[in-house]
Amino acid sequence: MNSSSLWIVLQRMRIPFVVIVVTYSIAVIGLVSIDGVDSQGKPYNMSIFDAFYFVTYTATTIGFGEVPYEFTYDQRLFTSFAIYITVLGWFYGIGSLVSLLQDKLFLSEIYKANFRRSVKSLKKDFIIVLGYNYITSEIIKKSMEANMRAVVVEREKVRADELILEGFTPSVPVLVSDAHSSVALEMAGIHQRNCKAVVSLFEDDELNLRIALTSKILNPHVKLAIKSTTQNHTENLRDIGAEIIENPFSIISDQIQLALKAPTILMLEKWLYQIDNLDAHPMTLPHGKYVVCGFGRMGNSLYKVLNENGIDTVFLDIDQNVLMDFRNRCENIIINNADDKQNLIKAGIEDAVAIIAATNDDTTNLSILTTAKKINPKIVTIVRENEIVDFSIFENSHVNHIFMPSKILIYKTTNALVNPISDKMVRIMATKDEAWGQHLACELVQKISINPIILELTLNKNEACEVVEYLEKEEHSLKLDVFLKSRRNRKQHNNVVPLLIMRKDDWILQPEWDEEIMIGDEILFACDENAKEDIEYIANNWYEFYYIVTGKEKNYIPFLHKKEIF
Repeated sequence: MNSSSLWIVLQRMRIPFVVIVVTYSIAVIGLVSIDGVDSQGKPYNMSIFDAFYFVTYTATTIGFGEVPYEFTYDQRLFTSFAIYITVLGWFYGIGSLVSLLQDKLFLSEIYKANFRRSVKSLKKDFIIVLGYNYITSEIIKKSMEANMRAVVVEREKVRADELILEGFTPSVPVLVSDAHSSVALEMAGIHQRNCKAVVSLFEDDELNLRIALTSKILNPHVKLAIKSTTQNHTENLRDIGAEIIENPFSIISDQIQLALKAPTILMLEKWLYQIDNLDAHPMTLPHGKYVVCGFGRMGNSLYKVLNENGIDTVFLDIDQNVLMDFRNRCENIIINNADDKQNLIKAGIEDAVAIIAATNDDTTNLSILTTAKKINPKIVTIVRENEIVDFSIFENSHVNHIFMPSKILIYKTTNALVNPISDKMVRIMATKDEAWGQHLACELVQKISINPIILELTLNKNEACEVVEYLEKEEHSLKLDVFLKSRRNRKQHNNVVPLLIMRKDDWILQPEWDEEIMIGDEILFACDENAKEDIEYIANNWYEFYYIVTGKEKNYIPFLHKKEIF
């Protein structure tokens, strides 16, 4: 059956219902069969309706009296018997109903039915978030700020209750179920047109891969945001067709590479993620000898980056099995406890320019950095912070650079889901050099401010209906500078810088204002609030668009003649 809760009701209440029907039937038939007398002393037999009416209020212990006439002793004797059997039938029925309302299976089905209704009622675009924790909670908040709803599937009832207590507005439907279940994904609305993505950021790479495969089978068009911490799983996810694959350790390594080669690019990246503004001090790292404590997944990524940049690196790790394969590629390995003064001295901490504490234990990382600072006070300290708490032990210990995989996942995943053009811009910028980054940063600060607004505009009927309608005519063309002009005075220019145009499988970085735009273009602007408002009005308001294109004001244009104006 489509409604499992209804099936449970019919199954559990079948016998109580039969008992009530049987007891009522016995009582009604008996009252109809027994002879009575009317008010004039003549023989009288109750009608079925009168008998049913009398049994109804008698069985429920209400008691309105003998109707329609005073009963004979025979009728009263049978009525006494009927009262007992019907009342007992009601007690049995009510008891069964109370038991049903407390049944966990029934309550679970009611909960699932409510969840299905909540998901089907979503009219806006939404994402399916698998698992609820600090990371996914922040992703939900940032998505909702961008006018995108969320549906959550969480295995643990306690965490699902925490989500409810979070008090999201509008509310976030949550289903208690295994995240890898195809049934759960279907209930969460993966087949709905407005389901835009599935987010799976579990620590278990195998689980993430399984979820990705199941999601693509259920809906090949849904976007996947999946966490992967190994190269093998990353390649498998790419084969499946996952669009957003986030490896926090690779991201940290990429940021360290930018800090070594192009710190301004890293500053621009943080600005796009809305972490810092363009007035922030770029993160720079010195060249020289590095000591890395802890190999593992993060250490493996760091080795590749540091080796590519010609950095002399010594690794310290207590786990011999972790470093067994790594030893074939690098000789600078010390298999010992990194949280030891003599081991750090043996690794060359005295003449090292930087130390990276990359273990998965925050206390160990802090102890390593404290010991290293005592030996070499000038050393640059870099740390991996694993736990997100209100009080950061590293920020209060004056560590130079802190990398937190959890926060990196939040920013990267949210940006890829909510601002896909901005995410593409980040990836393209990573291939540029420091000179290019400095030039772009200076241009943004001079033309706009130290904290420009990011605006993404897709030339379709939803986001730029007037531009699309104009370009649909064969003889019409538009240049990018249609978004440069002020709608108050088209001879004046707004504070806006075009950053990127995505056109099918191609892209144009920092396009010129005379670039012709086409239907379907995805454009990324940096601008101020006034320019953002003007661009949105020009793209969607007929009167503003007409003024920008022609330079003429139109106070009123009947809709029927709108297409004949140009």
